[in-house]
Amino acid sequence: MKKLILQRFLFGLASGATLAPSASFSADGFFVVGYGPRQRALAGASVADGRDGMAAAVNPATIVGLDRQFAIGVTANLAYRGYSTTGLPRVVAPGDVRSGRSWTPIPNTGSIRPIDADSAWSFVSYSNGGINSAYDVRNFRAPLGGPFGAGFAGADIRQAFFSVDYARRFHTPIGPITIGLAPTIAAQMVNVQGLRSLAAYSINPWEMSDMSFDWSFGGGFRLGLLWGITDKLRFGFSGSTPMWMSRLEKYSGLFGNRGQFDIPAQMQAGFAYDLLPDLTLMADWRHIFYSAVPSIGNGGGPLLLRSLGAGAGLDYRDTDSASFGVEWRATPTLALRAGYHYATLALRSRSLNFAALATSVNNHHFGAGFNYAVTKNSSFDFAFLWAFKNSASGFESIPQSAALPFGRINTAATITVWAYGGAFTVGYNYKFDADDESWLPTHF
Repeated sequence: MKKLILQRFLFGLASGATLAPSASFSADGFFVVGYGPRQRALAGASVADGRDGMAAAVNPATIVGLDRQFAIGVTANLAYRGYSTTGLPRVVAPGDVRSGRSWTPIPNTGSIRPIDADSAWSFVSYSNGGINSAYDVRNFRAPLGGPFGAGFAGADIRQAFFSVDYARRFHTPIGPITIGLAPTIAAQMVNVQGLRSLAAYSINPWEMSDMSFDWSFGGGFRLGLLWGITDKLRFGFSGSTPMWMSRLEKYSGLFGNRGQFDIPAQMQAGFAYDLLPDLTLMADWRHIFYSAVPSIGNGGGPLLLRSLGAGAGLDYRDTDSASFGVEWRATPTLALRAGYHYATLALRSRSLNFAALATSVNNHHFGAGFNYAVTKNSSFDFAFLWAFKNSASGFESIPQSAALPFGRINTAATITVWAYGGAFTVGYNYKFDADDESWLPTHF
């Protein structure tokens, strides 16, 4: 789960690589843009305007006032990534190297059940990671080929969240204020291959690569707020604690603190304004606290002996992003959506050499989609989110050795990592009739 977590991306290059979220190319580091079709079509802008069964994935306070309903969906993430070199690299395979495994499926589900006019509960499941990269032995670095000289290299990282959310609205002199609380369980699954050439830099060379899948479990809390400033203007805020995770024991020699890889805390805030009764504008800001997690925020300098699994990190900085979305409910059966998302880079240019395993360097994203109601109970969603191609360059970093007791920067070689891709999401929504207390739909 954590964006290819290859500690300092393997090699002191600390780069950014191993567990990148859930499905698709990542946007803000390894956090995706939107967790359901509506949110993806709006490019992540919905913290102050939840309208479907996935609303609690962004802000658990937005579920109050919505009909009883459920939503299911699946996303096909198409991610294209790789790296190229100039000069004379001494650590990574030279040339123009491209990853296979370009697509990953990612499911989402959500349900909302009102308790009364001012309270509701919801269940939601979504994913923040699903990186899947593969580099074969034809990208040759001695002795066994592959980008790092240890044969086939790749990372398969999945991250999932499950929340039961409760929200209540309070009527105050400054307008209605809704508070939502969402205890959250998190699970992550990691498989990293092709890094045995870095065994000398690990505190546990037997558990740092080619160990098949390992699981990690944990959780935390998410809090949401929605303030109805006027009948047309709303302010939303949501934040989460870190997801405190159990250790990845099979990769205790790769990730910091012997396999400890928590999911960073984040916060998101924004406004929604109903320009017309059927036209809503949205603007959100999100901040992710990567630097507060040692395995992610630690970094710096060339890879040192016995640093993988100890203090080495990905050298990520905190990221900020801005999302702008518009939804036009054109007819009673059709809603049209579009959005734009900009994210700052988590990777530092000094730490790029090994980010190829799970590159996430996208800045600009565009989303679009629609919802179409086929009956008064059933509707379908479609969303498309595209991350435009971007790249980041830096000098190669040479690890510590007997000849280089502190390692050094190889100014004779430049590594450029690049990525682009899209996410295609389809979803189905069902709204129960007001007097329907059945657990399953009785008609569509």
